[in-house]
Amino acid sequence: MAEPIEVTARVVIPAAALSLRATRASGPGGQNVNKVASKVELRVDLERIEGLPADARGRLLALCAGRCDSEGRLVVRSQRTRDQHRNLADARERARRLVAQSLVAPRPRRATRPAAAARERRLLEKRHAAQRKRARRSAATHGDD
Repeated sequence: MAEPIEVTARVVIPAAALSLRATRASGPGGQNVNKVASKVELRVDLERIEGLPADARGRLLALCAGRCDSEGRLVVRSQRTRDQHRNLADARERARRLVAQSLVAPRPRRATRPAAAARERRLLEKRHAAQRKRARRSAATHGDD
């Protein structure tokens, strides 16, 4: 647990930014489930991540908004397996993936305009809809009451 998580060659989550808590997992597991603390809760202090650019830090905070505790640390839980070491590896990998995901800048949106034919189709459909409603209105007023 004491080793840092290397996201890229430049971005590293230092060991000092990580804290671990193991608890008993929920769900099936036989007699073992009440004795063994296999569920892992890994907390990552986002402020202590080294080499993370400011824009990526903002994206990371947005990605982790619902997964942070009251102190602003990312909480990653894993209870996929019945083995604490595998759950720890899973939690570390999920934390690494989240930080790596924040490094990817979203593609900027390029403003586009609808094609002339599409605009014409939309206006034609609007005219047809209005005509249908007009026909209903006149049929309703001239109908047999």
